[in-house]
Amino acid sequence: MTRPVFGHEKTRLDLAPHGQVEYWPLAAPHSEIVDAEQELSGRLEWRQLPVRMFGRSIPQPRLTAFYGNREVNYRYSGLTLQARPWTGELEKLRRIAEELSGRKYNSVLCNLYRDGRDYMGWHADDERELGSNPVIASMSFGAERRFLLKPRNGEEERIEFLLKSGSLLVMRGDLQRHWLHQLPRALRISRKRINLTFRQIGAAA
Repeated sequence: MTRPVFGHEKTRLDLAPHGQVEYWPLAAPHSEIVDAEQELSGRLEWRQLPVRMFGRSIPQPRLTAFYGNREVNYRYSGLTLQARPWTGELEKLRRIAEELSGRKYNSVLCNLYRDGRDYMGWHADDERELGSNPVIASMSFGAERRFLLKPRNGEEERIEFLLKSGSLLVMRGDLQRHWLHQLPRALRISRKRINLTFRQIGAAA
């Protein structure tokens, strides 16, 4: 069973045992949304990197870029990413994410979904360098896409958000230990989407 979550105001869900999801449908001002999408699409150094899955190397079904503080590295799925220096636009959006979530972030993993064929499969952001209960702040620009969560224990419950352009979704508590999330394919969508996932890697925020 899928439980959709909509609304025009900030929403908070408590997910067992001690996880939370917070959603702001409009975190960035309307005047900045289009400018941010164009700036990020054109200026970030996007790459399609291979990841290790089921014992073999396959290209990710999206483009990525990694930015952050000096000497920050991030390892996942057989990749080691070294952060490029913050751009002015990413710094501005980081300040918005920090103000709304009440946390500090030293890096951002950027994802470019070129159209609805690009996707992110079921996973958790549970890499060791993120800590035991990481806070992940996810900001979206461009096409609206579905974002799903499901329990790791095999229960059939699904929770669905429709991520609007300019929105911010924050995952915190023990969510990454007990829940998985994904951005499924949406073949009817031809427009691109940019997703910024702000993280604190290494030292505690």
